[in-house]
Amino acid sequence: MTEQTDSVKNVLDIVAVFTTIGTFLNLLTPVFGLIGAVVGVMRIYEMATGKEFFTLWRKKKDDDASGE
Repeated sequence: MTEQTDSVKNVLDIVAVFTTIGTFLNLLTPVFGLIGAVVGVMRIYEMATGKEFFTLWRKKKDDDASGE
């Protein structure tokens, strides 16, 4: 990964945390809380598997393409 991509991920992590906390405190709309939760789940998946979240979608596309 490039240094720029890691920086973007770190910023998204921080925004996701503040968005989720803000939603629980009724400061933001629940839509932003959902977005924060989704980003959090994506990051947990990446930490647990050691792979990027988007490889899950790439793998499905590769499987579909080989089946034709």
